[in-house]
Amino acid sequence: METLPKIIVLDDEAELRNMLQRFLSSQGFEVRVVENGKRLDRYLQREPYDLLVLDWMMEPEDGLSVCKRLRAEGQTLPILMLTAKGDPVDKVVGLETGADDYLAKPFLPQELVARVRALLRRQKIAAGDPTHTQQVIRFGDFRLDLGKQKLYRNDEPFEIHSAQMQLLNALVSSPNRAVSRDNLIARTRRGRDHDALDRSIDVQVLRLRQIVEEDPGKPRFIKTVLGVGYMLLAEVEAGRS
Repeated sequence: METLPKIIVLDDEAELRNMLQRFLSSQGFEVRVVENGKRLDRYLQREPYDLLVLDWMMEPEDGLSVCKRLRAEGQTLPILMLTAKGDPVDKVVGLETGADDYLAKPFLPQELVARVRALLRRQKIAAGDPTHTQQVIRFGDFRLDLGKQKLYRNDEPFEIHSAQMQLLNALVSSPNRAVSRDNLIARTRRGRDHDALDRSIDVQVLRLRQIVEEDPGKPRFIKTVLGVGYMLLAEVEAGRS
């Protein structure tokens, strides 16, 4: 029997906390709710969770501080930040602190579920889950085989260095959504390319553009999002290899 994804919700408002638990549980998730950072720490020490839904505006420790502290401690679970702060600058701050996604209040419950599922898919791809690594991602004239870790253009194999392949994997897992530079570095800091990625993620983006763009100076697919990072702008289709 397949286990349900385990989500933990941290919010200091009991009404919203309970609403999120009821709704997410009805959508097929196993949900635990907590009211402060200390209780969150205790639960994370007891058992692993697949995702944290974290409210920003709390006292005495706000969500931004919780997020920053968890990342400093090496906690890698995906974090979806909820906040009444809708300013783009606040979104940048949340992403750069270590959140994987950001949802401004008020929000549609269906959008929350869609973002949760997207983050869980991204986590499984990054972890090499066999049910996801069989996938093939198509965008433009390109086909990315996640299982074989090969890129094709019009069904012809395309030469690509492993560093750019890791970066492309990170971008296609979040299509049409900005991914922060720090997030990209964290998700591509694997294998033999640590030093190159640490020197500059921007250099790797430039090299990837030289591979997939007809005009790297006027990119069609890999867009810069000022103050945040980069985004794969494309109609993406996922299938099975």
